[in-house]
Amino acid sequence: MRNAMNKLGGDSDKINPLVPVDLVIDHSVQVDIARTENAVHENQKLEFERNKERFAFLKWGSNAFQNMLVVPPGSGIVHQVNLEYLARVVFNNEGLLYPDSVVGTDSHTTMIDGLGVAGWGVGGIEAEAAMLGQPMSMVLPGVVGFKLSGKLLDGVTATDLVLTVTQILRKHGVVGKFVEFYGAGVGEISLADRATIANMSPEYGATMGFFPVDKVTLQYLKLTGRSDETVSMIEAYLRANNMFVDYSEPQQERVYSSYLHLDLGDVVPCVSGPKRPHDRVPLKDMKDDWHSCLDSKVGFKGFAVPKETQEKVVKFLFKGEEPAELKHGSVVIAAITSCTNTSNPSVMLGAGLVAKKACELGLKVKPWVKTSLAPGSGVATKYLQESGLQKYLNEQGFNIVGYGCTTCIGNSGDLEKTVGDAITENDIVAAAVLSGNRNFEGRVHPLTRANYLASPPLVVAYAIAGTVNIDFDKEPIGVSKDGKDVYFRDIWPSNEEVAEVVQNNVLPEMFKSTYKAITTGNPVWNELAVAAEKLYSWDPTSTYIHEPPYFEGMTMDPPGPHGVKDAYCLLNFGNSITTDHISPAGSINRDSPAAKYLMERGVDSRQFNSYGSRRGNDEIMARGTFANIRILNKLLNGEVGPKTIHIPSGEKLTVFDAAMKYKSAGQDTIILAGDEYGSGSSRDWAAKGPMLLGVKAVIAKSFERIHRSNLVGMGIVPLCFKSGEDADTLGLTGHERYTIDLPSSVSDLRPGQDITVKTDTGKQFTCTVRFDTEVELAYFNHGGILQYVIRQLAAKQ
Repeated sequence: MRNAMNKLGGDSDKINPLVPVDLVIDHSVQVDIARTENAVHENQKLEFERNKERFAFLKWGSNAFQNMLVVPPGSGIVHQVNLEYLARVVFNNEGLLYPDSVVGTDSHTTMIDGLGVAGWGVGGIEAEAAMLGQPMSMVLPGVVGFKLSGKLLDGVTATDLVLTVTQILRKHGVVGKFVEFYGAGVGEISLADRATIANMSPEYGATMGFFPVDKVTLQYLKLTGRSDETVSMIEAYLRANNMFVDYSEPQQERVYSSYLHLDLGDVVPCVSGPKRPHDRVPLKDMKDDWHSCLDSKVGFKGFAVPKETQEKVVKFLFKGEEPAELKHGSVVIAAITSCTNTSNPSVMLGAGLVAKKACELGLKVKPWVKTSLAPGSGVATKYLQESGLQKYLNEQGFNIVGYGCTTCIGNSGDLEKTVGDAITENDIVAAAVLSGNRNFEGRVHPLTRANYLASPPLVVAYAIAGTVNIDFDKEPIGVSKDGKDVYFRDIWPSNEEVAEVVQNNVLPEMFKSTYKAITTGNPVWNELAVAAEKLYSWDPTSTYIHEPPYFEGMTMDPPGPHGVKDAYCLLNFGNSITTDHISPAGSINRDSPAAKYLMERGVDSRQFNSYGSRRGNDEIMARGTFANIRILNKLLNGEVGPKTIHIPSGEKLTVFDAAMKYKSAGQDTIILAGDEYGSGSSRDWAAKGPMLLGVKAVIAKSFERIHRSNLVGMGIVPLCFKSGEDADTLGLTGHERYTIDLPSSVSDLRPGQDITVKTDTGKQFTCTVRFDTEVELAYFNHGGILQYVIRQLAAKQ
């Protein structure tokens, strides 16, 4: 943007954050090394080797821009750091007090709603505009009141609660809405439990899941090292403004757009999967559900494994030495990961207690299960060590591997070669169990087709069992050292046991000492040398940082609205296409266009790194768009994978190659989709990528909030079919050509306007244009949000 401003003759220094910006580097550490004492050190060393160029770019930014704090790699996960340290709750700006609020470039920014701070995720492009003073525009949301009553039963965790809430809210339909939790039950759950529920707002589809400030919030602020003076100021300000809730007093009835209720006593232990976070499975039904998934046709709850091969056992030598075996449902990854759960001492220490009981009974995780523990901050390490429970987790293979998102974002690292070969050569449906927040296909690891979200103690239990094909109520989890069957109930701690360990071992000094040193970085970060220039010096040979083409040829005159003429359908999708399908963040497949690009530039496959780590290079990210190996495109008639049909020639090509063929012929493309298009991460590359591929419009049954906003921000037209209609009911195959006539002047367009889409087969249908506000129409007129902001800033001079 500074370069573009310069070319327009403007002052490039104007491109500078006007609001405080905190940048936490947390998405790049991978689980290359696991199950060893030095895993943290080794993984961080590899992280720096792979990402040195990228980190230098970020460090340059921390010097070149004012009002910006960069928290170096190895410090933790942004949302947990925000919860435990960065969030103010109430700002005190030289005596002027006002409520804290935050937008973040990750959808789980909503975690902070658990602390009573209004916050939600946006795409990077929208965040950049907000940094430069652009207001956030949105249609006034409905507010769903979610009443909690009662209390959780013994043995039920915060993770069980959040998976239950996620299922209820996804079913109710809360996309684009705020959810506020209220009722006496809220007073019964800890701040960490509230943060876990708020964190998963994107999974249930809400803009935010909000918990107002109460006494529990104030206690948490003190626990995490905020001063007594600050906490008193927060309480006084919020009470004076009627924004403080006291659950010990009678509650007045509030008016909401709609109402839901959950008795906490009805929550049961559960997991979610195998492919979506809201597909909850009570633990007691898990074995039956697994067999149903094996039987069912390929889909969100199906793998279509023939009956005669369902009991197949694959025997192999682990590392070529140790006899091992895999079956359908064998757990090959067990990861305690993600801010969702590692911010919560009760489930983390609960996992430690499960490991301790298992060790004492002589149970041990099989060596071919890739186990890992990646806390979201150094505080978790301190209380696990203080409690003496980390040594038992280590004995079960859950050594600490790093401080970042790891497995939750798909940075799970390679499986040991003999394990990977056993899976691929025998078509085994292997399982991952993780304490993350997303389990979409192809996200966690390319070789784990079944991925289950579970609490950290359940992750340990499933790792010990070695399979998801087990009824924990009736079948033993293992055999003790004295030859007796051990059941799940024998290693599961009571709520009292967990509460006692939390009470004795989670201390304010741990938070203070952890965050005292957070911005000082580490020796490797501190030694990174960066130039002092205000404009970045692009290296044309870099495969990490590349100047993107968004502002090429830009002038001070907006290009105006664009319609679509005789466009081909690049991809034809069904429901629930996620941003992980559109723009994967995980490993780069060796047969992909991105891999080809890297190899042509002399990059060895071991240095490919992940798509997430190469987000600074548009050439790689364009090639990684729609590169998810589990994507299902109707143009391929049931075949799974990142390919499509180039309609004019009938050739089957990678999506990137087909898109380039259309682009070089000067032909527009569109995408057809079903419900919830773009759910999942707030990944702006899921809009940037399609724009670079030449996609001009997406026609879907419905969009997830952040992705629709990102499409608008990149100048792609989002359109919704009319209620009751979709590509199938209209008889669209994706082989037609599509024309979308839009007025040539933006003043003739209105938010939510109906327009007609025509095809070359004579079919035509009406769609709603999903520009939701006048501001979004202005962005479209300028060719995108960043172009709009640059022209506004340049014009002010």
